[in-house]
Amino acid sequence: MSDKSMDLDKPSSARIYDYFLHGKDNYDVDREAAARIREIWPTVEAGVRYNRDFMGRAVRELSALGVRQFFDIGTGIPTQPNLHQIAQEINPEARVVYVDRDPVVLAHANALMLSTKQGRVTFIDADLTEPESILAAPKLRETLNLGEPVALSLIAVLHFVPDDQDPYKIVHTLMDALPTGSYLVISHITTDFDPEVMERALQTYRASGVFAQSRDREEVAGFFDGYELLDPGVVGVHRWRPGIQPPASHDPEAGCWAGIARKR
Repeated sequence: MSDKSMDLDKPSSARIYDYFLHGKDNYDVDREAAARIREIWPTVEAGVRYNRDFMGRAVRELSALGVRQFFDIGTGIPTQPNLHQIAQEINPEARVVYVDRDPVVLAHANALMLSTKQGRVTFIDADLTEPESILAAPKLRETLNLGEPVALSLIAVLHFVPDDQDPYKIVHTLMDALPTGSYLVISHITTDFDPEVMERALQTYRASGVFAQSRDREEVAGFFDGYELLDPGVVGVHRWRPGIQPPASHDPEAGCWAGIARKR
């Protein structure tokens, strides 16, 4: 997982996600994979947008609780508004560390580091499956004060980590390095809402060379073990404190569980 060369013969999860968000940083191979996924999961773009909107709501809610430091892993290709733009609009002194390993994301990293004068933003080239290397990166402590609460954001990324790499240990290793009062933010693909459609969609991802797996509500809730879940708990991603009432009876569109918890 250390090869940073950009392989345009294979689809990238970041570029597929960018395509579904109507971005421009994707290629034919990504669009072809996305078309196969959409054929099986017609509401996939709504699901991706729900995830993006959840990120914005999470940042606003946590900022209102006094959080001014954010640690975003699995950043993806820059898409307006980026996490730091939301955080620094609320609090210009907010500090953000982005982490990703995808070469196409790295190519756009400079676009993620346009901070306010009062705040600070940086980017770490690292892999979620190697949390110790993330925590050892000098940029982390140069940017964040690990004596004050930090929000760890793992949005739409843990489903790319297989069970044999122990994603639960990864999450707890990262959270153990953060102080009491920090927060854990997660959204994760699931087949719970529409098993047949979502399982076929995940098979299409894997057939395209992009590993992805579902976890059910109990498994997603397991990432929050030992932490204090905020209301409304682990719910469909578009039902976590929605600013406006989401479309009725459309949980299958979301295809994701989401939640936020506080480290006590």
